[in-house]
Amino acid sequence: MKKALLALAAGLSVLAPMNVAAQDSVPAAPVAVDAAPAAEAAAPAPAASTYTPMAPTKGKGMPTSFEDDAAKSITFQDQYSDNGEYALWMHDRILMPVITIISLLVLGLLLYVVARFNRARNPVASRTTHNTAIEVIWTIVPVIILVIIAVPSITLLARQYETPPADAVTIKATGYQWYWGYEYPDHGGIEVISNMLDEGEAVRRGEPGQLAVDKRMVVPAGVPLRIQTTASDVIHAFAVPSLWFKMDAVPGRLNEKLLTIKEPGVYYGQCSELCGARHAYMPIAVEALPPAEFAAWVKAQGGTMPGEEAAAPAAAPADAAAAAAPAAAS
Repeated sequence: MKKALLALAAGLSVLAPMNVAAQDSVPAAPVAVDAAPAAEAAAPAPAASTYTPMAPTKGKGMPTSFEDDAAKSITFQDQYSDNGEYALWMHDRILMPVITIISLLVLGLLLYVVARFNRARNPVASRTTHNTAIEVIWTIVPVIILVIIAVPSITLLARQYETPPADAVTIKATGYQWYWGYEYPDHGGIEVISNMLDEGEAVRRGEPGQLAVDKRMVVPAGVPLRIQTTASDVIHAFAVPSLWFKMDAVPGRLNEKLLTIKEPGVYYGQCSELCGARHAYMPIAVEALPPAEFAAWVKAQGGTMPGEEAAAPAAAPADAAAAAAPAAAS
C-alpha cells in the first residue's frame, strides 16, 4: 500500500511540469496571429489624392475689358508660352513699327502730291513717263523691308512645327457638338468631358462668363505637352490666345502640336471654327498645375502616372521573398 501511494505521488510530480508547459504554449498562437495586424498598422498609409480647382487670376489668360485695362484691351493678351512671347515680341517690335512707318510715309507722300501737283499750281499736267532713281528706290526698299519681316516670320512658323519630344505628356482633345472631351492616354486613358458653365455660376466662382467650364483640361506646367486634336462630327478648332495655340480638330484626322506652358494658371479659349448652332458655347479652360499637383489630380480622376504600372510587378518578387523567409525559418 505504501509503495502504491509513493508511485502515485511520483506520477503527479511528472505530470505537473507537462501541464505548465502546455499552458504556457497556448497563448503563443494568438500572439503570432495578432502580429500581422500590428505590422499593417505600423506600415504608412498611402497619401490621399486631393485636388482643388485653381482660382483664376484676373487679367491672366483671359480677355480684358477697356474699363479694366485700356492698354491690354487693344492688343494681344499676355503670353505664357515661348512661342507666344516670341510672336508678341515680333508684333510689338517689328510689325507695328514697320506698319506705322510705311503708313505715315504713304500718307505724307499722298498729301505732298495733293498739295504740290494740284490743278491750281500745275495747269499743264506733267508728262513724265519714268524716273530711274525713284523706281530703284521703290523696288529695293520694299524688298529690304520684306526680308526684315520674313526672317522672324519664318522662324516663328518653324517653331510652331517643332516635334514634341518622346517624353512629352499627351492630351487628346476631341471636339463634339458642342463641348470638348480630353483624354490622357499616358495616364491610364482617363477622359474628362468639359461643358460650359452657366454664366451666373461662372461669375459666382470668379471666372469670366461664357468662358468657364465645369471640368477643365488639366496639364502640368513647365513640361512639354503633345496636344492632339480631332473631332467626332464636324470641324472644330482648339484655340487658346494667351498660349498662342490654335489647331483645327478635323473628323478622321489627328493633328498634333507641341505646347509648353511656362507657369501655373488658368488659361481660357474657345472653339474657333464655325461648327453649328451652339458654336459660341463650347469654351476651353486649360488649368496648368505644378507637376506634383498634376499627379494628385490624375490619381483623383482614377488614373495612374507613367511608370507606376511597371513598378508594381517589380515589387511582387520582393514581397514573395519576404513572405517565404518566415516559412523557411519555421
